[in-house]
Amino acid sequence: MSTSLLPIHVIGGGLAGSEAAWQIASAGVPVVLHEMRPVRKTEAHQTEGLAEMVCSNSFRSDDAEYNAVGLLHEEMRRCDSLILRCADAHKVPAGGALAVDRDAFSAAVSDTIARHPLVTLVREEVAGLPPEDWDSVIVATGPLTSPALAEAVRELTGEESLAFFDAIAPIVYTESIDLSKAWFQSRYDKPGPGGTGKDYINCAMDRDQYTAFIQALIDAPKTDFKEWEKNTPYFEGCLPIEVMASRGIDTLRYGPMKPVGLTNPHTGGRSHAIVQLRQDNALGTLYNLVGFQTKMKYADQTRVFRMIPGLENAEFARLGGMHRNTFLNSPKLLDREMRLKAMPRLRFAGQVTGVEGYVESAAIGLLTGRFAAAERMGQPSFSPPPTTALGALLNHITGGAEAETFQPMNVNFGLFPDLEGKIKGRDRKLAYTRRALADLDGWLGRQSQAA
Repeated sequence: MSTSLLPIHVIGGGLAGSEAAWQIASAGVPVVLHEMRPVRKTEAHQTEGLAEMVCSNSFRSDDAEYNAVGLLHEEMRRCDSLILRCADAHKVPAGGALAVDRDAFSAAVSDTIARHPLVTLVREEVAGLPPEDWDSVIVATGPLTSPALAEAVRELTGEESLAFFDAIAPIVYTESIDLSKAWFQSRYDKPGPGGTGKDYINCAMDRDQYTAFIQALIDAPKTDFKEWEKNTPYFEGCLPIEVMASRGIDTLRYGPMKPVGLTNPHTGGRSHAIVQLRQDNALGTLYNLVGFQTKMKYADQTRVFRMIPGLENAEFARLGGMHRNTFLNSPKLLDREMRLKAMPRLRFAGQVTGVEGYVESAAIGLLTGRFAAAERMGQPSFSPPPTTALGALLNHITGGAEAETFQPMNVNFGLFPDLEGKIKGRDRKLAYTRRALADLDGWLGRQSQAA
């Protein structure tokens, strides 16, 4: 550990920036972490804590054998990820998913970063390009990159800014849910990390209730876009509930309102559609409506969501909303170590690079932090094998995707190199994960030898 090294500057204290700062400091390199909140607030954040989760409180599936994001969890744990460490420490029941108490999680990340002797946290906005004497910078400003910095990058690269809309789901006070109509159950009674098999609150609808609800979603007044936002597309993985409803009467029944794996104990049978609510904090006093991100106006959200059986008297701790996300055309603009080709002293990390999801954003922060630390110490830098979840994501955003059609992407097995031989179904997924973890361990071994 050497404080004689010049610091690496990380701009942005979200999941990616916090993870990058942790990886750099853990390697023995000083780091200055710049977070503009609370000096400058954003449209989506509510606190000044590091790694605040503004949308869902879920890191999605924790199944490291048959799910690509669960595999990414395990790979990050093996890389000493701060984000996964704090998530594991503050998980709440969520079936097979890894979900967290978002306030406790953010507090844990903030405290760990603040206590590290090689990390300096500075509360300020970095407007425009960083000063020239910052010779190593990681820009992890997330989907809400400040306009001044986004414009500076656009001018530097000559590339028009890419953007899409993302949405926030509402949160309900648990005590306001009518459990004479709703019930606790995980889909297929699956317990998952920290769970019991009764980790979700379920609200059932019959056919008539569902049809009326869909029509109300479609008819409700929506938030107007500003003129400069009107041609911005949605991210398909996080569509507003009313946009999904407009795509056909049964779209939601095959999406977030699917009734499979759940039995209504009040009737003893299956339902036409089911709304699920997931625990949002450790106390269990808050639950969020899973998949119910929305751009409906606030008054109409309350009216429409109270049509859901069990939520007739629901009180909302937070209503849903929309925010505009900015991302780079990374396959065109970034090299294999996440450096901006037009200015290599700048690296980018997190959602601004075109990965989608909390875990994916933190994963790119982890890799970018490791790349920057190795460069600062004069050590060779090795990219993770493309057969790993980390490597597959990195490969996708730095050349695997077509620059002309590049869109934000979650980790999935379609990004991995194909397997040898004909393996089908669940066996195929298991083969992907076993190969990935073996290759990851080999990569970590090579990095240790280089250090």
